[in-house]
Amino acid sequence: MDLGLLAHGFLRLLTSPELLLWVFVGGQLGILFGLMPGLTTTAALSLLTGLTFHLGAGPAIGILIGAYIGSVTGGSRSAILLNIPGTPAQAAVCLDGYQLARQGKAAEAMGLSLTASTVGTFLGVLMLALFTPTLGAFALRFGTWEFFWLAALGVAAAGNVAASDPLKGWLSALFGLLLATVGQDGLHGYTRFTAGSFELRGGFNLLPVLIGLYGVPEVLNALRRRETFRVETEVTRVLPRVRDVLRHWRHILRSGAIGTIIGIIPGVGSDVASWMSYDAAKRASRQPEKFGKGSIEGLIAAETGDNACIGGDIIPVLTLAIPGSAPAAVLLAALTIHGLQPGPLMVVRQPERVGEIIAMCLVATFAVFVLSLLWVRQMTRILLVPRHVLMPVVLVVATLGSYLVSGRLFDVYVTVVFGVGGLALQEAGYPAAPLVLGYILGPMMEDNLRRGLELAGGSPAPFFTRPVAAILFVLTLLSLLGRTGFPRWVRAGMRRLRPVMVR
Repeated sequence: MDLGLLAHGFLRLLTSPELLLWVFVGGQLGILFGLMPGLTTTAALSLLTGLTFHLGAGPAIGILIGAYIGSVTGGSRSAILLNIPGTPAQAAVCLDGYQLARQGKAAEAMGLSLTASTVGTFLGVLMLALFTPTLGAFALRFGTWEFFWLAALGVAAAGNVAASDPLKGWLSALFGLLLATVGQDGLHGYTRFTAGSFELRGGFNLLPVLIGLYGVPEVLNALRRRETFRVETEVTRVLPRVRDVLRHWRHILRSGAIGTIIGIIPGVGSDVASWMSYDAAKRASRQPEKFGKGSIEGLIAAETGDNACIGGDIIPVLTLAIPGSAPAAVLLAALTIHGLQPGPLMVVRQPERVGEIIAMCLVATFAVFVLSLLWVRQMTRILLVPRHVLMPVVLVVATLGSYLVSGRLFDVYVTVVFGVGGLALQEAGYPAAPLVLGYILGPMMEDNLRRGLELAGGSPAPFFTRPVAAILFVLTLLSLLGRTGFPRWVRAGMRRLRPVMVR
């Protein structure tokens, strides 16, 4: 990326107060969408694309870029305060962010979350600015065999999410994979496991599943336990000190790299980036036992990873006209509607537009940071409302959001069923997070397994012989063995063999 084009984009923004205002408006709207469980980033961009149809290309793209970044950042607020992720990308944030809020550290958690998300977004956009053509070409190296192992790696990481018992984590993820097979398969449209129900032909929508597994158990627990929090009534500091952030620089850089790479790969998305960043941080931590109990490292890793994915998502959109995620697909459509031509020719024929979009991403990152910071102190007061009063209201709003996505009453029933099932899993010690991750990755894993076998004439060899696929296979194997104690058994065996080998 020519830095002169980026400078030109910044100059255009700075000399156009109206365009700057639209970016800030989009950022604020995105934060509001992210705050409300049930309104995803994709829903925010879809709605705003229609509302901005009559605007010029510059203001419309400015609003959408701001909303994209704002919704991913805003979704962590409900995750921290209510244990209900505002968007699927924030499911991993619930694990430690909510526990910090329960410990009376809601403001500190939101300050750390905001800082990590801002740094993560900046890292992703920096990669977008510096390596757009190179990273776009890298995405083309992933074929169906690599996509399968990437999904398998995500499922293997689910065992690491379960703090005490990885077996329960993997069983939960396996159940999520099985649920993903309900409905029509992704290759031939064959209907499976619907029990004759017409409504189940499309499977379960992700949003009702997410709200059911996270929202309903929280409401039921609040009603039966009447839990209270130790709330900080006097918030003296929101932003963490610079040295406190720099202390976790390894997690930030690692999660930023993971998020960007995952974003570049078409069809994966920020939810996977968040989980993989969280898993990598837990493996590298000196205190892995604190993860899921209020770990600052876990919160920072998850937030950095899902926000760094934004820059990665936009790279294949601009360079290849291939969306990296569902929100990126809406952004691609919006760019096309407003007369732009994403793809290889855009970098050649409209390089000034590329520089302007990257400049908008950086300005939107700053805008979302400032706007989010203004509301932290007020939002912590949500915890002052009794849980048995607040949670039913939140559930009604979230359920309404799941209904409005497709306008089906069936989705409300799905929310209730998964809510009761989620409570039963919680009581049995099975975490909901791996189930959600397995459900998200299920279609990607199944479709690419079947497609890869068909392309190879039924031979599984390409899954192990292609260089990138082989690397992902090894990483998946290490992820599984690392939590089973296998390395410890190997070291113990080597210690026993050493005296024999010496003799």
